Amino acid sequence: MSTRSRPVLTLRNAALGFGARTLWHGLDLDVHPGEFLAVLGGNGVGKSSLLKAILGLLPLRAGDVLVRGRLARRGSDDVGYIPQQRLNPSAPLRARDLVTFGVDGHRWGPGPRRRSRARADRALAWVGATGLADRPVHLLSGGEQQRVRIAQALVTDPALLLCDEPLVSLDLRHQRDVVALIDARRRAHGTAVLFVTHEINPVLAYVDRVLYLASGRFRAGTVEQVMNSAVLSDLYGTRVEVIHAAGRILVVGADQAAAPTGAHHR
Repeated sequence: MSTRSRPVLTLRNAALGFGARTLWHGLDLDVHPGEFLAVLGGNGVGKSSLLKAILGLLPLRAGDVLVRGRLARRGSDDVGYIPQQRLNPSAPLRARDLVTFGVDGHRWGPGPRRRSRARADRALAWVGATGLADRPVHLLSGGEQQRVRIAQALVTDPALLLCDEPLVSLDLRHQRDVVALIDARRRAHGTAVLFVTHEINPVLAYVDRVLYLASGRFRAGTVEQVMNSAVLSDLYGTRVEVIHAAGRILVVGADQAAAPTGAHHR
């Protein structure tokens, strides 16, 4: 990741909130090509809402969000998105159909669908899911569904990949597979990655920087700069112990009700 490259994502004095509540404000952030940024924090702090603002689905309360120098907008091919929700088991879709929606879900007619099939097949091949193309998505395992979701997110060759809790409900092997796929993509194509997660350990070996959201505040920096006792204690306003052991990060809060959920807890 080159810090001299033009940012793929820029936020300036960004603020987000609902009603009288402000989730966060004053956020300045640049994310560069090939950078892997983990977005951490507890429930309700605005992690998923940040992704929706970048997708142009949620207006900021203040400030700007730009993708490749342009104001974020709905339907941009520059942004790929892996959503948090599981696939609807009643949807009669094949894996190829789902990936094709990533290209032409907003268009109608057989012409665009035919032209998009080849792109969908290339995306499925890239994630090692060619054999899943004609299988109904509701019959796929959790790990297989996530491979297809990644293919859908990558089908437009985006410069920025947004991942909203993509490891939820996956076992350790499939978590490793998903993270390895995303990491391989960003290294091969210079795709910037924003990876929302409650648990940093599965991505610890890949992360360039962390954005930690807590109690209406935030801190951005390297893992060493953010994931330490002094910083998290300051963010939460209570004593928090951060322990680095055996290549993992353990976070122990004095008050578990207020303890951070961005890393492994005890």
